[in-house]
Amino acid sequence: MSLSHDAAETLALDALGWLVTNDEVLPVFLGATGASVEDLRVRAGEADFLGSVLEFLTMDDTWVVAFCDQKGCGYDQPLMAAHVLLGTARMHWT
Repeated sequence: MSLSHDAAETLALDALGWLVTNDEVLPVFLGATGASVEDLRVRAGEADFLGSVLEFLTMDDTWVVAFCDQKGCGYDQPLMAAHVLLGTARMHWT
Protein backbone atom coordinates (compact mmCIF):
# COMPACT_ATOMS: atom_id res chain seq x y z
CA MET A 1 0.00 0.00 0.00
CA SER A 2 1.33 3.43 -0.88
CA LEU A 3 0.42 6.86 0.42
CA SER A 4 -0.61 9.84 -1.65
CA HIS A 5 1.40 13.02 -1.25
CA ASP A 6 -1.53 14.63 0.59
CA ALA A 7 -1.85 11.68 2.99
CA ALA A 8 1.92 11.72 3.62
CA GLU A 9 1.82 15.45 4.30
CA THR A 10 -1.11 15.08 6.68
CA LEU A 11 0.68 12.31 8.58
CA ALA A 12 3.82 14.44 8.77
CA LEU A 13 1.84 17.39 10.14
CA ASP A 14 0.36 15.05 12.74
CA ALA A 15 3.89 13.90 13.60
CA LEU A 16 5.00 17.51 13.95
CA GLY A 17 2.06 18.13 16.27
CA TRP A 18 3.00 15.07 18.31
CA LEU A 19 6.60 16.23 18.43
CA VAL A 20 5.89 19.76 19.68
CA THR A 21 3.69 18.44 22.49
CA ASN A 22 6.28 15.90 23.62
CA ASP A 23 8.46 17.56 26.26
CA GLU A 24 11.04 14.76 26.13
CA VAL A 25 11.44 14.39 22.37
CA LEU A 26 11.12 18.02 21.21
CA PRO A 27 14.44 19.17 22.74
CA VAL A 28 16.17 16.17 21.14
CA PHE A 29 14.75 17.14 17.74
CA LEU A 30 15.72 20.78 18.14
CA GLY A 31 19.22 19.83 19.27
CA ALA A 32 19.75 17.26 16.53
CA THR A 33 18.47 19.44 13.71
CA GLY A 34 19.48 22.90 14.86
CA ALA A 35 15.90 24.00 14.18
CA SER A 36 14.24 26.57 16.40
CA VAL A 37 10.67 26.62 17.64
CA GLU A 38 10.08 29.42 15.13
CA ASP A 39 11.38 27.15 12.32
CA LEU A 40 8.69 24.64 13.27
CA ARG A 41 6.03 27.24 12.58
CA VAL A 42 7.60 28.78 9.49
CA ARG A 43 8.59 25.54 7.75
CA ALA A 44 5.55 23.40 8.62
CA GLY A 45 4.29 23.71 5.04
CA GLU A 46 7.51 22.51 3.40
CA ALA A 47 7.61 18.89 2.25
CA ASP A 48 11.35 18.52 2.88
CA PHE A 49 11.01 19.79 6.44
CA LEU A 50 8.03 17.55 7.12
CA GLY A 51 10.01 14.65 5.67
CA SER A 52 12.85 15.42 8.05
CA VAL A 53 10.39 15.34 10.96
CA LEU A 54 9.32 11.86 9.88
CA GLU A 55 12.92 10.72 9.42
CA PHE A 56 13.70 11.91 12.92
CA LEU A 57 10.65 10.15 14.32
CA THR A 58 11.67 6.87 12.69
CA MET A 59 15.07 6.96 14.39
CA ASP A 60 13.57 5.49 17.56
CA ASP A 61 11.07 2.64 17.63
CA THR A 62 9.55 3.85 20.90
CA TRP A 63 8.75 7.20 19.27
CA VAL A 64 7.18 5.46 16.28
CA VAL A 65 5.06 3.25 18.52
CA ALA A 66 3.98 6.17 20.73
CA PHE A 67 3.05 8.35 17.75
CA CYS A 68 1.30 5.60 15.78
CA ASP A 69 -0.62 4.35 18.80
CA GLN A 70 -1.83 7.88 19.51
CA LYS A 71 -2.64 8.49 15.84
CA GLY A 72 -4.14 5.05 15.27
CA CYS A 73 -2.05 4.26 12.21
CA GLY A 74 0.28 1.45 11.21
CA TYR A 75 3.86 1.48 12.43
CA ASP A 76 5.07 1.51 8.83
CA GLN A 77 3.21 4.70 7.95
CA PRO A 78 5.79 7.29 9.10
CA LEU A 79 8.57 5.71 7.05
CA MET A 80 6.30 5.34 4.02
CA ALA A 81 5.29 8.99 4.34
CA ALA A 82 8.94 10.07 4.59
CA HIS A 83 9.67 8.23 1.34
CA VAL A 84 6.78 10.01 -0.38
CA LEU A 85 7.78 13.47 0.85
CA LEU A 86 11.52 13.16 0.35
CA GLY A 87 11.67 10.91 -2.70
CA THR A 88 15.21 10.64 -3.99
CA ALA A 89 16.44 13.21 -1.47
CA ARG A 90 16.00 10.66 1.30
CA MET A 91 19.34 9.64 2.76
CA HIS A 92 20.20 5.94 2.62
CA TRP A 93 22.63 4.61 5.18
CA THR A 94 23.13 1.17 3.66
